[in-house]
Amino acid sequence: MKKWILSISLAAGAVGLAGCGADGNVVATSKAGDVTQKELYEAMKEKYSPQMEQALQELMYKNVLSEKYEISDKEVDKELKKAKEQLGSQYDAFLAQYNLNDESFKDFLELELMRKKLATSDIKVSDKELKEYYDKWQAPVKVRHILVKDEKQAKEVKDKLAKGAKFEEVAKEHSSDPGSAQKGGDLGWIDNQGRQQFVPEFTKALAELKVNQVSEPVKSEFGYHIIEVMDKKEKKPFKELKDQLAEELKASKVDPAATQKKLEKELKAADVKVEDKDLKGAFESPEAPAQGKPKEEK
Repeated sequence: MKKWILSISLAAGAVGLAGCGADGNVVATSKAGDVTQKELYEAMKEKYSPQMEQALQELMYKNVLSEKYEISDKEVDKELKKAKEQLGSQYDAFLAQYNLNDESFKDFLELELMRKKLATSDIKVSDKELKEYYDKWQAPVKVRHILVKDEKQAKEVKDKLAKGAKFEEVAKEHSSDPGSAQKGGDLGWIDNQGRQQFVPEFTKALAELKVNQVSEPVKSEFGYHIIEVMDKKEKKPFKELKDQLAEELKASKVDPAATQKKLEKELKAADVKVEDKDLKGAFESPEAPAQGKPKEEK
């Protein structure tokens, strides 16, 4: 799964905590007394301090990076389309899990695109590198699989399929992959970068299978896979893919530590200061906490 799907667990919940201001506006009333925005804000800081810091970071990163890296609606829509393709039938459940809708998810993707532009801003790739990358590049495939524990069970599953059993029903009954079993084994669309997140044996099988072809049992560290390629996109000519390939190749060269330093440099240039004493740690580096004091554990 893409990195944004992993990191969103931190950001999604945090964004919702950022809406409370620190003024005295009333947010709820009762005969026993009112609750103001300030009271709610203070209560949330006390109970959800790490999430509040995360929310502050996300909001400030967007403010600072948007000054330098403009993201178009077209770019965001493209990322949203890719996410929907990757998640397939899981998309609505994914949004519900993180209390998101299309618009709030697009806001998250916009910030991720800004971060990506920051991370790759000084990375160069040559035409030679691009052509070599293109030769190895593989078009996205729509895949489903059934994972079982041993070869005997794998052969039994393969035999059931050969006799006409429906793949999705067999997957629900036998697959031990918790992420796909109840979806009939569906893994959605797997792009060139996505292949790298699977074990080598699985990736090798994908390269060899034709559309609607079901593999023989494929052994990996997780057990035995029965894999089917349901659909496959056409590999376009180099000229048409060049810009996309450049983005992918640059992304593969990103150094997270260097990216963090770039981000810290942008924050320093923007003269970011945290006025709320309880959130002072939001932008402190773990290696060099403010005023030489150890950063408190949350």
